[in-house]
Amino acid sequence: MTEQPTGKTYVGSDELYADVQRTMRLCAEMNSGWHTEAEVRDCLREITRSQVPDTVRVFTPLNINYGPGVHFGDDCFLNFGCTLLALGGITIEDGAFIGPHCVLATEYHPEDPTTRHTLLTKPIVIGRNAWLGANVTVLAGVTIGENAIVSAGAVVSKDVPANTIVGGVPAKEIREIRIDKK
Repeated sequence: MTEQPTGKTYVGSDELYADVQRTMRLCAEMNSGWHTEAEVRDCLREITRSQVPDTVRVFTPLNINYGPGVHFGDDCFLNFGCTLLALGGITIEDGAFIGPHCVLATEYHPEDPTTRHTLLTKPIVIGRNAWLGANVTVLAGVTIGENAIVSAGAVVSKDVPANTIVGGVPAKEIREIRIDKK
């Protein structure tokens, strides 16, 4: 199993390039044609080189650049067309819902043009029971808190507290989640 890269240690290495190419090939195979939910999970197990719970549901296509960087909890759901740039590590905790065409990008570049070709990474965590609406972008280093909701189209550049709704570009807090009392 390849060790997960951090910072710029592995950038340009033959080992990382081989892992990225392997992941892209496996994603292309998973995304071609129709597969049962069980077959998609089997593909994800091969892509991530890890256990993927039988309760994970993914609607393909799903694009991942580095499979070993992705970790799924129980009862996760990813809708059509998501992209996971996972060199920095992505954890999707139990019960998280990720809407169509979301992008989770753990990778970024320095602002300074003299070092801009350097690739930097920070992990992303999507908390337990969090919900990302359609077309959400989550940037490197962000943690989405437990039960949080990110409104469709938001760009999340800072951590989202648990039990909070955020939206906009950049995402800002809208309000706390209302809990129905029965």
